[in-house]
Amino acid sequence: MAGKSRPTRRAVLSGAGALALASIGGRTRAAGYPDRTVRIVVPFAAGGPSDLTARLLSQKFGEALGQTFVVDNRGGAGSNLGTSAVARAAPDGYTLLVTSSAFVVNPSLYKNVPYDAVKDFAPITELDTSPNVFIATKASGITSIAQLVARAKANSNDLSYASAGVGTTPHLAGELLKISAGVNITHIPYPGSGPAMQSILSGTVPVACASLPGAHPSILSGTLTALAVTGETRWFDMPNVPTMVELGYKDFLADTFHGMLAPAGTPPEIVNRLSSLAVEALQEPVFREKLRTLGFEVIASGPEGMRKRVVAEVQRYKDIIARAGIERV
Repeated sequence: MAGKSRPTRRAVLSGAGALALASIGGRTRAAGYPDRTVRIVVPFAAGGPSDLTARLLSQKFGEALGQTFVVDNRGGAGSNLGTSAVARAAPDGYTLLVTSSAFVVNPSLYKNVPYDAVKDFAPITELDTSPNVFIATKASGITSIAQLVARAKANSNDLSYASAGVGTTPHLAGELLKISAGVNITHIPYPGSGPAMQSILSGTVPVACASLPGAHPSILSGTLTALAVTGETRWFDMPNVPTMVELGYKDFLADTFHGMLAPAGTPPEIVNRLSSLAVEALQEPVFREKLRTLGFEVIASGPEGMRKRVVAEVQRYKDIIARAGIERV
């Protein structure tokens, strides 16, 4: 057609050659990876579960690859600060992210989230998961989810539950229960899991939804009653505590997970190498037991498992937040 030029054979070959060279370049970079220090960003303060998981992995990576892997705690803005720093980093495998469920909750919780959980990252692997648990004081007389729901229906304005704060997975699990059971239970948010646990231990509130690691000792000692866990299976040393799904609440999953990601565009060879090393480390009995002592079970599902979780949970929490009428911050 007049006025339009067709690409020459040389141009087509040049384009194909450029793609080939880019592919070769990516493999070359991966083959020598890593040749300097690698930074693992944790978007939370030091000492928490994400930080401890990252430090265990950094040691394993360093031993396997002969380079230093340092953990960089970049807390702030509900984890958005550190997460966005990784999203903007060069996709060369030298800046990685170890994060928690906040990664998939924040896109629907904050008005301005400086990253796209799906488009801005290359998933490396899920790492581990821990369920939340509904707990009640002995004084409340509540020993099951059925009793909790019945009490809420009978006294719709008199029952309250504590959580570690607005937008945390325990809070969202509590809101999901209210939606699923059609009840009203007043949410009492606290600034973290520690204060929330203190509130129920002191009897300030009769019920709480809490992360398992914080509630576990009080459940095993008999101080608090565990009503149900929000994971896919029962917890290994609480065999009498049912899951919400077992109780008839279909698709009621609201656990806290940890995962590892890299900036989008990171060479697949590097992503796969890191994923293989992480999965291998997580399957070691000593490593697995260390995570269990923190209240987490290993997942180690690789890049595809992490990708599926991110896509599914961004949508799941978007729906819960919308249905619960939680205002964006």
